[in-house]
Amino acid sequence: MTKDPSPLISMTGYAAGQGAHGRFGWTWDLRSVNGRGLDLRLRVPDWIEGLEATLRARLTGALSRGNVTLSLKLQAQDGGAAAQLDTAQLDRVLAAMTEIEARAMALGLSLAPSNAADVLALRGVFEPGTQAEDTTALGKALVADFEIVLDSFQSMRHREGAALAEVLSGQLARIAELTDAAATAAEARRPETEANFRAALQRVMDNTDGVEEARIAQELAVLAVKSDVTEEIDRLRSHVAAARDLIAKGSPAGRKLDFLAQEFNREANTLCSKAQSRDLTSVGLELKSVIEQMREQVQNVE
Repeated sequence: MTKDPSPLISMTGYAAGQGAHGRFGWTWDLRSVNGRGLDLRLRVPDWIEGLEATLRARLTGALSRGNVTLSLKLQAQDGGAAAQLDTAQLDRVLAAMTEIEARAMALGLSLAPSNAADVLALRGVFEPGTQAEDTTALGKALVADFEIVLDSFQSMRHREGAALAEVLSGQLARIAELTDAAATAAEARRPETEANFRAALQRVMDNTDGVEEARIAQELAVLAVKSDVTEEIDRLRSHVAAARDLIAKGSPAGRKLDFLAQEFNREANTLCSKAQSRDLTSVGLELKSVIEQMREQVQNVE
């Protein structure tokens, strides 16, 4: 597969395909959505020896994160061995379904009704009559065909990743602009902040009878810290640089970007709490909005 120029990869993807070998034809359905880790769910015929293990290993080697579902529907296109119904397995499945429905009713839950097609699709209930056939060649053909599907799937994830990178870069640019605006607003409020600080200082000095000098110094330091947003602005700028570096390096970067989004939000919250001016509060609130939008996009990054 030729990789997309964007190094970021999305966890959202879809691909389908179809093929044939001998008297068998098949269709593939491969899709994924975001997830905390890599969760693979495969529905493939278990009578083809080693097929599921091979496909699972291939997906594990190609993907890092996401809830991934792979479905393979295989049908005999002509004569040959008749399809077989495993009545013993069917009985076990029906008994399990009865128990599940009874348990759900006891808990006050209502389950959607199952039909015969749903039951037949369950593993081991109804399979093509291939017990007497050598499935080695069929398995190799399926694995080879799956590579085409996986290539298409990865291409879509890279295209989605390119779109994500563009969106995230725009959001980071906006965060950088708002951080500069916050620094400007903080500087503009300096005269008012200094006046408030002097007034607070005077109140402290007017009530210092019997108070230790160390205690007075401590209270004054607290007042100064409560109004100073220099560290928050510096950290926001540092986070912007770190996020841009992660996007440039590429996936897997989702977890680190998610952590940075939380840190962005922490600094924006502190900035708002220290604002003490309408302009700085307005900038802080817009920062929080953009950061939340960025966090939502980050959830899709592998």
